[in-house]
Amino acid sequence: MKKNKVDIITLGCSKNLVDSEQLMRQFTANGYQVEHDSENPNGEIVVINTCGFIGDAKEESIDMILQFVQAKKKRKIGKLYVMGCLSERYVSELREEIPEVDKFYGKFNWKELLGDLGKSYDQNLALERTLTTPQHYAYLKIGEGCNRTCAYCAIPIITGKYQSRPMDEIVEEVKGLVAKGVKEFQVIAQDLTFYGLDLYKENKLAELIERISDVPGVEWIRLHYAYPAHFPMDLLRVMRERDNVCKYLDIALQHISDSVLSRMRRNVTKGQTYELLRAMRREIPGIHLRTTLLVGFPGETEQDFAELLEFVREMRFERLGAFPYSEEEGTTAAKEFTDDIPFEVKQARMDELMTVQERIAGEISQAKIGQTLRVIIDREEEDFYVGRTEFDSPEVDPEVLVSKDKPLQIGELYPVLIENADVFDLYGIVK
Repeated sequence: MKKNKVDIITLGCSKNLVDSEQLMRQFTANGYQVEHDSENPNGEIVVINTCGFIGDAKEESIDMILQFVQAKKKRKIGKLYVMGCLSERYVSELREEIPEVDKFYGKFNWKELLGDLGKSYDQNLALERTLTTPQHYAYLKIGEGCNRTCAYCAIPIITGKYQSRPMDEIVEEVKGLVAKGVKEFQVIAQDLTFYGLDLYKENKLAELIERISDVPGVEWIRLHYAYPAHFPMDLLRVMRERDNVCKYLDIALQHISDSVLSRMRRNVTKGQTYELLRAMRREIPGIHLRTTLLVGFPGETEQDFAELLEFVREMRFERLGAFPYSEEEGTTAAKEFTDDIPFEVKQARMDELMTVQERIAGEISQAKIGQTLRVIIDREEEDFYVGRTEFDSPEVDPEVLVSKDKPLQIGELYPVLIENADVFDLYGIVK
């Protein structure tokens, strides 16, 4: 193992990634060499930032912990620490089951790790991070926790009530990141559309996005994850009027059947959902909508699923992900409903849904042929430069493969003529 070296492993969502980046900056300030998601972790200290959202994510986190327990036994690493959502929720059980871990921290008390190592947390660096993303984009977390009461979701159990970050603090962080070369911001929270209600007693998302948009050097702002109930409609004006606010919105809808939405405790109806989406399409021409749908929720009938399929066919979402229902202990759904739909049925429904969506996505991609789109270059590969349009978020959305007939700079934006397309990627040349 390497002395004075820290390996940080991040599992789960981009909100976890921001926490890891903040921790990395603190370790660096205390004189450590820090690596993130290294292919060969060999540090004196290893920190695993876990996810505890659904069954598969919890299993991945536990497998990762056990893998490093073995590495510790073989003296390939030194101290092993665990933080994040899984240990926030199951800290007592984890301590008992995996005593080889030197200490477990939750999602919010990871700063104590530095003190336990005899180091100090530098409050002056609270807005600084060691970016693990390419230097031209960053995730910007504007709040933590969730006040919604969706029946299937364990996140409020893990993270507690919604806590908005102060606007001034967020804008200051954006300015600091821009000074380091960041041009594109993925604005994230468990629920963007609750922003400000706790801190300012009114929704402040539109004002916040305007203030971020006003910062010189901010080229793109992309919004993840909205909630349909009580959506702040003034945000649509900001998205329409501001050129650097991407015509892109990630809004998790989960279902469309009124009976399913009611049992899910989504506090929105089928009619309200259609009305909201039509308003978005009308107010922001060309907007690309990403959504997430959940199939196989307890009691979902064939008619409910047929409604969902028709909804997807009619709304033609540009981006869509789907998941089979997974019962999570402690949730309302786990307490009140029986998980009565066989996994095979859930999987078949998800496959059918994604087949419909794949055809729609392919048609939407084909329609872009002949258009010239603004593309930010993320990386260079052997045969292409790889970039994204304003309609594509990193890691989850299609990419643009750009011809190498001209030398391009990573992190720069170029006008790209789209010459070809498939379901997952666009192909083009710089004009």
